[in-house]
Amino acid sequence: MSRTPAPPSRTVLFGRLDLPERQWLTRALRDETVGGVLLLVSALVALVWANSPWGDTYQQIINYKVGPAALGLDLPLYKWAADGLLAIFFYVAGVELKHELVLGTLSKPAQAMVPVAAALGGMALPAILYAGVNLTAEGGQPVGWGIPMATDIAFALAVLAVVGRSLPAALRAFLLTLAVVDDLGAIIVIAVFYSEDFHWWAFLGSIACLALFWWLQHKRVRSPWIYVPLVLGTWILVHESGIHATIAGVALGLLTRVKPDPGEKEAPGERMEHLIRPLSAGFAVPAFAFFSAGVDLRGTGLIDTLSSPVSIGVILGLVVGKPVGALAAAWLTARFTRASLSPSLAWRDVAAVGMLAGIGFTVSLLITELAFEDDPTTLNAAKLSVLVASVVAALLASLFLLTRNRHYAALRDEESVTD
Repeated sequence: MSRTPAPPSRTVLFGRLDLPERQWLTRALRDETVGGVLLLVSALVALVWANSPWGDTYQQIINYKVGPAALGLDLPLYKWAADGLLAIFFYVAGVELKHELVLGTLSKPAQAMVPVAAALGGMALPAILYAGVNLTAEGGQPVGWGIPMATDIAFALAVLAVVGRSLPAALRAFLLTLAVVDDLGAIIVIAVFYSEDFHWWAFLGSIACLALFWWLQHKRVRSPWIYVPLVLGTWILVHESGIHATIAGVALGLLTRVKPDPGEKEAPGERMEHLIRPLSAGFAVPAFAFFSAGVDLRGTGLIDTLSSPVSIGVILGLVVGKPVGALAAAWLTARFTRASLSPSLAWRDVAAVGMLAGIGFTVSLLITELAFEDDPTTLNAAKLSVLVASVVAALLASLFLLTRNRHYAALRDEESVTD
């Protein structure tokens, strides 16, 4: 008598993480939360200073040039912040992505599909909405379509620190994974669409440096006397190639070994993360915010600025496109892969994370500077819209999270009892 085969088991989404993954997640997000607070303070200081009677001094400072002219690196301070300091930020993002691919959520295809789909949906719909507004409106600027695609994990975690401390670890991991995949997508967009004056010799030199970095990792070489000049050389060559220099950071992060050898206490990726993440979250990102968020509104109409096609496209993309795109892509992927949501959660919890993803601050400001560097009026409008959209997204996410905080607290207590 033939037996009917058992139906395939359903993948449970956002179920409880195992203890080692929760511990890694807690360490990874702790510094980012502090960094998010510093980022907000830095941005506020820049915005107030730029619109104060001393606003011209702020402009003089951010445009002050330093660096060796012989290497083509006599750059304004705001460019050093965008090209240099954010390379540190993207190195950490690259290590995070490598960890997720090798040891975390993205290492399990059945679990990776939903956060990856959510990230892609949360990048595609904002870009489509922005392009739709700016292709049809008089005076539109379609070149800025990449601005509303990114998620700022530090800003989002600062919001969670205030209103969502009990958010389950699985949803925090989902937010981190979504943000990391967003960062990778943003890097690809920057490399392909926002780089200029490409130089083959420098590009090939940077590839050679990256290959040497990979070989040294493979051979378990640990000497900083080798790695420091190699990393600096890689960054300089990427910068000279015409590709945005932050690409060097994410590439080096992806090539860093994250799986420890037998008997090894921690892999190089974890060591470097412990060393560099405080520098990234505590200095690099807040400094970039200070040099980029000082939008000069003196002599301009706030309403007119926010009603431009660029501003409408950015705000619509981040506030509406991000949560709708991420939630719709996650739900459709779960629906067609027979995955089911954890019984302790609801799709509105995923929607709240999608709203947090609408906080696009750091990378959105970077793409804004690349897209409108030669158009100060549009640049200011785009920057202001990023700030406004990020605040609105944070407020909406906070409202959603506050309605579920009691439920999240019960889940947290249950996790702590069963550890």
